[in-house]
Amino acid sequence: MLTYSILDTPTGPFTVVVSDSGTVRAAGFTTDVAELMTLVHPALLEPVRPGDAGEVSAAVVAYLGGDLTAIDAVVVEQHTAGEFMAHAWRVMRDIKPGAPVTYTGFAGLSGRPAAIRAAAAACARNPVALFTPCHRVLRTDGSLGGYRWGLHVKEWLLEHESAG
Repeated sequence: MLTYSILDTPTGPFTVVVSDSGTVRAAGFTTDVAELMTLVHPALLEPVRPGDAGEVSAAVVAYLGGDLTAIDAVVVEQHTAGEFMAHAWRVMRDIKPGAPVTYTGFAGLSGRPAAIRAAAAACARNPVALFTPCHRVLRTDGSLGGYRWGLHVKEWLLEHESAG
């Protein structure tokens, strides 16, 4: 059984879905749990109920309060059919707050410098926003680009991290 919690943030609600072991399977700036679950790999789907996300919620609150590394230790479960995307998600977790990279830079960090579209796809398909920080990846020209949860959220997150 998966548990979800909805937390208030300066940009609106943030929902996190955790397994019984406390690993994050889905997260995003929404209250629509059903929409969020469409991002989860079928192998990781289970029934979902409201509840307390415990230490994960505490890490999000600490992050929002200024401890930008509080979310780094949160364990996530992400599965995909593609080897590159799984690797790219692991690499994305190493992008530090206040040090965003471009899609080109991210493709290079992921070991495939020419795979810029694949790098962008890894961001777009990320089921655990914030914990796997796709908001830290920008267009090659340095502009924000897209963000599933809204550009105002991405902009706020980047400003929050640059102020820390």
